[in-house]
Amino acid sequence: MKIKNIMCSMLATALLASLTACVSESAKQANLEAQAKITKADAEKTALAKVPNGTVKEAEIEKEKGKLIWSFDLATPGTKDITEVTVDAITGEIASVEIEKPE
Repeated sequence: MKIKNIMCSMLATALLASLTACVSESAKQANLEAQAKITKADAEKTALAKVPNGTVKEAEIEKEKGKLIWSFDLATPGTKDITEVTVDAITGEIASVEIEKPE
């Protein structure tokens, strides 16, 4: 019985820690989005213009090297490569374009 209680307590603690991390990440993302002058939708249009026929596989806002950027992972038909396009969340300009191989 004691082992069962210990196991339940450990599981509850692990679940609570996971939930706290998720809430914390959501709050962080919301805070970064509030700082952006460029909306995600506008940044996405800019990124997609760089990759003809591309589709967004993942998108996030983040601070990178002190800059607030929107980061988009774009897939292109006919290739397994992912093109990462970053857009400055303040100016709306392309910050970088990198091809990521599936390796």
